[in-house]
Amino acid sequence: MVESRLYSRLRALLLSGLAFGLAERVAADLKPTAAAVARFREDVQPILVKYCYDCHGDGMSKGQVSFDTAASDEALVARAPLWFTALRNVRAGVMPPDDGPRPTREEVAQLERWIKYDAFGIDPKQPDPGRVALRRLNRVEYRNTIRDLMGIDFNSEVEFPADDTGHGFDNNGDVLTVSPLHLEKYLQAAEAIVTAAVPTVARVMPVQTFSHSDFRTPQGGKPENSLLISRPATLQTSLKVPAAQTYTFTLELEVRGSFDFNASEALVRVFIDGRERHQEKVVWAPSRKVTFSMTEPWSAGSHPIRVDVEPLNAPPPGTPPALGPEGSETRVTVRIVSLELKGPLDPAQWVKPARYDRFFPEGPPAADTAARIASAERILRTFTTRAFRRPAEEEKIQQLVAFARDSWEQPGATFEAGVARAFMAVLASPRFLFRVEAPQPGSSAERFPLVDDYALASRLSYFLWSSQPDDTLFALAAQDKLRAELPAQIERMIKDPRSEALTRNFVGQWLQARDVESVAINLRAALGIPRGQGGRVEFSNDLRQAMRRESELCFEDMVRENRSVLELIDSRSTFLNQALAQHYGIPGVVGPQFRRVELPADSPRGGVLTQGTVLAVTSNPTRTSPVKRGLFVLENILGLPSPPPPPNVPDLEEAKKEFKGHEPTLREMLALHRENALCSSCHSRMDPLGLALENFNVVGSWRDTEARQPIDASGQLVTGESFQNVRELKRILVTDRRVDFYRCLTEKLMTYALGRGVEPHDVHSLDEIVSALEANGGRFSELLHGIIQSAPFQRQRQPARGLALTGTAAIHSSALPPPLP
Repeated sequence: MVESRLYSRLRALLLSGLAFGLAERVAADLKPTAAAVARFREDVQPILVKYCYDCHGDGMSKGQVSFDTAASDEALVARAPLWFTALRNVRAGVMPPDDGPRPTREEVAQLERWIKYDAFGIDPKQPDPGRVALRRLNRVEYRNTIRDLMGIDFNSEVEFPADDTGHGFDNNGDVLTVSPLHLEKYLQAAEAIVTAAVPTVARVMPVQTFSHSDFRTPQGGKPENSLLISRPATLQTSLKVPAAQTYTFTLELEVRGSFDFNASEALVRVFIDGRERHQEKVVWAPSRKVTFSMTEPWSAGSHPIRVDVEPLNAPPPGTPPALGPEGSETRVTVRIVSLELKGPLDPAQWVKPARYDRFFPEGPPAADTAARIASAERILRTFTTRAFRRPAEEEKIQQLVAFARDSWEQPGATFEAGVARAFMAVLASPRFLFRVEAPQPGSSAERFPLVDDYALASRLSYFLWSSQPDDTLFALAAQDKLRAELPAQIERMIKDPRSEALTRNFVGQWLQARDVESVAINLRAALGIPRGQGGRVEFSNDLRQAMRRESELCFEDMVRENRSVLELIDSRSTFLNQALAQHYGIPGVVGPQFRRVELPADSPRGGVLTQGTVLAVTSNPTRTSPVKRGLFVLENILGLPSPPPPPNVPDLEEAKKEFKGHEPTLREMLALHRENALCSSCHSRMDPLGLALENFNVVGSWRDTEARQPIDASGQLVTGESFQNVRELKRILVTDRRVDFYRCLTEKLMTYALGRGVEPHDVHSLDEIVSALEANGGRFSELLHGIIQSAPFQRQRQPARGLALTGTAAIHSSALPPPLP
């Protein structure tokens, strides 16, 4: 079976890709140098003994971390994940705890240098780019790639299984696995896409098509979606006939009756050029199609078309509606399904089908076999280069040409149909479904060679557009000029409307903005409104979409205008429409369109933390969640992931039982919860951040009380900074903790760009970007250009000597999958 052979091929490639990644991990985990171990004993171990051993040494292993239980100093130095976590915590100021002695700035710098350049073995002159994840196109990337390659919209979000997420993003190569269901869907999609997009004949009869909405009333207004046959009505439009020829005119109507019978009758009359050409009596029916068709010569020019509905037994004016046995109103309606004008019928007057020039730019094929083959070679070479995002080997092109020729030489087949079948094989190929990369020619001897210009073009386009490179990037890659033009291309790509994909997909996952449209919120219960009171209470779809759009527009504006990334935390403006402004209590915004709005001086809004998107997705269905909100700030703003909660921790609501005589606030319940030693360390980090947002309810509306008590939004960060409200918290985040946010955002965007999690090898590149942000006021261009110019984005790691060249290389050397039968 074709499917089983293709599945075996893809499965083997997937497994080899996983083996390649594992091999790289093993090869990269090298034994530390003697100098690194010596410097550990001399410079680092004294710092650990002085500041860390109270909790992580001398028999203590708080958080299951100990610095003195390794088999040897060499084994301890080799534990890169341990040092990665230590570096993160020391830099953030959360370790050592502030209730004991803390290292000096010089000691912290000494520890940082040793971790980066000894424990991680980073060479700042030649940083390790880390492993390259074998990346399958996710659903969004597949859909956008098909749009740009084939010129049609294929709804892969509906047709394909959902993508898993890794490190918060669904473009992570480590989780983009391929299941048997994926393979079946890819085969079906290849056939469906090519069938819909690629014409299989050189000429088709022209067709003009109109629907109900294309007609107008005599007064020029739009008609109702369907017309009651008990009322007179007239709809009209006009046809433009290009030449005096014979055409086929077809009008299709639908008559639909209510569930219960209605006695209305009407005559539907069709007029062409003012002359009646057809009439049809219509009566009640559950659903009935009425079709009128005629073939005759038409003169060139405009021809008015009119459809009249004339009631035959209309009730007198003022008569109440007819009712069925259950008391519901009965009716009969008529609707125009379609109007088609096909022709000219003379084949000499036929035209190229849609998208013919896109796939067959040389026009109809020649009759000569050699010329057809040559034309097919050129077409398939161009198409395959775009589909594979790099030139295919000549052997692959000849395979495709041979298959196309076999197809077009079948009885009744056409040249176009044969080439289309070859297109299907390309879209089912692993080299289309996976992101294939190669090193720069002539650099194979380097330890960390540059990726070639085609790979760089794909990295750029899937990062900024979630789609394949365009003609400009392909042309520069073919000339090996992309790197020289990189700054200009980045600016061009950001200005292109396709860069909205970066906003929608990155913000949608970093800030969880995607989830706001589906997060479960029981607003009536959350607000404490009893059933049957308060009218309609709901978290509407329009409001959910407005919240998501606010978050996207704020990020998009920062990108396009090169604003400081700190404005994502604290800003004096935001983007609102009337509905969202009213929800926030901000006056003066009228209409459904979004616009920048300057916020009042005393407004708590401004920045993502006080946007409805973040506040809603971090709430529980019936109440706010300071824990979720605090965890969100830790993980997505400060870059400090918390460990999972210990097992068998009681729900927060259990703490209510300890309060007698009054309804406790969430602050009171959390305070009691923190008395549990197992919970205290993590909640002391999360709770102050989440409680600072307690003035916002489950859907982000402002409130002053909770449980009939004034809300206390004050708190103290684990690093010591105190605040009275969310405005002061935001000010701390953009001043004292701004470097933490720079680093967190850089890690998030780099994770999204690379399709893998940030690893110890990336620390030097991350630090350089953070330094550039700090030196240039946090401008977004420093972040974007820094990631694209970094070693992890520009280079790749060569497999260690002796390892089989698998993964991406295996896809490179693989034959095309067997074509679809």
